[in-house]
Amino acid sequence: MYSFDYQKPSDVGAATAAMKADGAMALSGGQTLIPTLKQRLNQPDTLVDLTGIAGMNGISREGEMIVIGAATPHVDVAENSDVQSSIPGLASLASRIGDPQVRNKGTIGGSLANNDPAACYPSAVLALGATVVTNTREIAADDFFDGLYETALEEGEIITAVKFPIPGGSNYQKFEQPASRFALTGVFVAKTANGVRVAVTGAAREGVFRHEGMEAALSGSFTADAAAGVSVSADGMSNDLHGSPEYRANLVKVLTKRAVQEMG
Repeated sequence: MYSFDYQKPSDVGAATAAMKADGAMALSGGQTLIPTLKQRLNQPDTLVDLTGIAGMNGISREGEMIVIGAATPHVDVAENSDVQSSIPGLASLASRIGDPQVRNKGTIGGSLANNDPAACYPSAVLALGATVVTNTREIAADDFFDGLYETALEEGEIITAVKFPIPGGSNYQKFEQPASRFALTGVFVAKTANGVRVAVTGAAREGVFRHEGMEAALSGSFTADAAAGVSVSADGMSNDLHGSPEYRANLVKVLTKRAVQEMG
């Protein structure tokens, strides 16, 4: 690494002020950022550690909503009783992110801000129609993700929490790349007040997306047969040593069918 300033503000206001400095970069769980610092792929002048901010770590149920602080580690999401009972697909997803080190240090806010195309959380946020809360506004999931490693976050904007509406049912299926444990393809299916939503991660070059064909078919008939009848195009799917576009397209169908079967 190289030298940089380190700040650990105790409130959102101080963090916002610190982020206005030239060359400032937010640090949450650090599971992506720290390795890039070691490789000098990122060279900030100041690291602003968000993990000490009161109110950004924790989970609460507010009516028909589960609210998760942005600095909440994956393990807390996986083990929280409200999440397990209300959004079991989200608890299951969090329990299978990386390894114990990653689950204990990585945070939901850091994952969403980074928006890795093979990360798990974006599929849950998109499928559940969640709301990303920042220090300045609230952003609907459909407006948040903006392509490969890109989001709607503006310069210096900080995610403070995520609001998840409690669905009628949820399930996450993941075919992981065994070395990284990222999703080679992951599918999150949710029954929402506005119909079934299906979000896919890991498969497409541009990152997470909703599969409208699956959503239409399952909103009409929530069965594995309905999912099996949907055509999944390989256009736009990733092509690398782990899998071809056609392979990933087939995984979308297979994993969606499994999710529907487990939801019953």
